[in-house]
Amino acid sequence: MKETLKPGIRYEHKFTVPSSKTVPALYPEAKEFQVMPEVFATGFLVGLLEWTCIKAVIPHIDWPQEQTVGIHIDVSHEAATPPGLEITVTAELTEVKGKKLVFNVEAHDGVDRISKGQHARFVINKEQFDSKLSKKQI
Repeated sequence: MKETLKPGIRYEHKFTVPSSKTVPALYPEAKEFQVMPEVFATGFLVGLLEWTCIKAVIPHIDWPQEQTVGIHIDVSHEAATPPGLEITVTAELTEVKGKKLVFNVEAHDGVDRISKGQHARFVINKEQFDSKLSKKQI
């Protein structure tokens, strides 16, 4: 972790929603999802919020040897977004406690605010993480 990894880091990320990021695409094996509206899925929203936070801190860690993994998410999903709309996500690092990072996140689709909340991530050493994970695999 670099000395520049401090609260106040902000990042904005834009993403245009494709059909492949809608509810029916979330779990193709789930027949229940197949009949639901073709709108941006909450599962993909969470991933987009995580992606924005990752991009925010990459310049402030020893990437790719150091990476971050999500450890907590507490966000709303307030409005439906159809494919074709561009989502703007903003993330602000609000707290650094050792290797734990806490972000305020918000997303807007150009019409409505679609999400707001907090996301926490943890800085890992990729090699050590992969080594520990390999012991868990069957």
